[in-house]
Amino acid sequence: MSHIHIQRPHQLGLAAARQVAFAWAEKAEEKFDLECTYAEGEAQDCVTFERSGVSGELRVEPDMFTLEMQLGFFASAFKHKIESELNAQFDALLAPPPRR
Repeated sequence: MSHIHIQRPHQLGLAAARQVAFAWAEKAEEKFDLECTYAEGEAQDCVTFERSGVSGELRVEPDMFTLEMQLGFFASAFKHKIESELNAQFDALLAPPPRR
C-alpha cells in the first residue's frame, strides 16, 4: 500500500478554509470518483473520502490543510500522477484572486 501526505499552510481562517475544502471535495468526487463525507468541528473539519483502492482524509484547520491518502496496490502505480494532480488542485484553490 502506498501513501500520499500533503500539507498546505494558508491564512484563510476556518470559515474560508471550509469553502475551499467543499470545493476540493466536489472536484474530488467529480474528477476522481471519490465518495466524500464532510464533518464540521469547532476547531477543525474533516473530509473523509474513499473509492475502490483509495481512502483518506483532508483535515481542515484555520491555518493548514493536511491530506492523508492511502492507495491500494493498483492505484499505487499512479501515485505520482495522483499526487501531482492533488498539488495542482490545491495550487488552484489557494491561488490569490487575479488583480484588476
